[in-house]
Amino acid sequence: MQFSAYSNRPFFKLLSFRLFIVLAYQMMAIVVGWHIYELTHDTLALGLIGLAEVIPYFSCALFAGYAVDHHSRRLFGVLASLMVFLSAMVLTAVAVGWINGNTVWWLYGAIAFNGVARAFISPSYSSMFAIILPREEYARASSIGSSVFQLGLVVGPALGGILVGWAGKSAGYGVSALLSLVAAASLLSLRVKEPPPAESAPIFTSIAGGLRFVFSNQIILGALSLDMFAVLFGGAVALLPAFIQDVFHYGPEGLGILRAAPAIGAVATGLFLARHPINLHAGRWLLAAVAGFGLCIISFALSTSIWLAGSFLILSGICDGVSVVMRTTIMQLVTPDDMRGRVSAINGIFIGSSNELGALESGIAARLMGLIPSVIFGGVMTLAVVAATTKLAPKLRRLELHQLY
Repeated sequence: MQFSAYSNRPFFKLLSFRLFIVLAYQMMAIVVGWHIYELTHDTLALGLIGLAEVIPYFSCALFAGYAVDHHSRRLFGVLASLMVFLSAMVLTAVAVGWINGNTVWWLYGAIAFNGVARAFISPSYSSMFAIILPREEYARASSIGSSVFQLGLVVGPALGGILVGWAGKSAGYGVSALLSLVAAASLLSLRVKEPPPAESAPIFTSIAGGLRFVFSNQIILGALSLDMFAVLFGGAVALLPAFIQDVFHYGPEGLGILRAAPAIGAVATGLFLARHPINLHAGRWLLAAVAGFGLCIISFALSTSIWLAGSFLILSGICDGVSVVMRTTIMQLVTPDDMRGRVSAINGIFIGSSNELGALESGIAARLMGLIPSVIFGGVMTLAVVAATTKLAPKLRRLELHQLY
């Protein structure tokens, strides 16, 4: 019988949590980006949004993984949702003028608090995923989970841009706060018996064990490194407010459309892979997908119209969708049950923090090279990373998924 998320109520609720929390922080990101660029008209200020989030994220991620492995997986997902809610409420207060002082620093502060919250989201989701589903369904369910995640990336930015243009920044922040509460409620309603937590160990010893596992496994380390550097150098999304205002001359609605474009491609890819999961030549597909992503980023930078740029971003999302599904499936199949929180946290440092560091790199490169040359440089570096990974990680290049079942 073909797997269906709707036949597994706990999985459906877990997907609901993932969808609403992604909607919440993606809406927040699009509105904050517009808000800060509106105040500063500085591409470096856009890059600093990523730095404001990644520092607390990076500082908390390993401890978040330890906490999820040794305590309730569900509880920390709920707490993270409530923290996103508080961040959105602070941003709402700034937007309506209830908070005085340096507005930009208040915006960065709220995003920093959001970074702490996001450190707990991925470990909670990954640990609950493994509890709810049988191993033989990981590949198909990873595709469904990726589609839901990417759906949030489509709808969140588009809705955020529309709300800013139609009702103002405070409306965007307010809806983000509401969605984070819905995410918390979805996870609270999930009734599943959690396995006993990992055997108690000193916190730093336990974290070191997770790090040793990842860095001693060529397949998982290669997959994480590949995506990390590709995202780091291919982070054109952070510069979209500048492209919209200075190159394409559109308003916030156009920003929402372009921000959502990569996720449109990724959603379609996830839905396709849910019905036709990749089993043969998985490593080669992963490498080819990341290379295709780099080529799409270069083509986006050279585009002369918003619609052509959007088309290349959709294609980049298709490539990214293949990459995300393959990496997620590999991580779930390789990771022992008692390490899922810690390994997911390390994955978050590799992938999640690289989004924010990529935003910073993009902002600095745009300041030094100019807007369009900086994005071309990022795409070229992504291709170089694929070439290096192909040579340095032969086990990943030759990987077949059936070897991991």
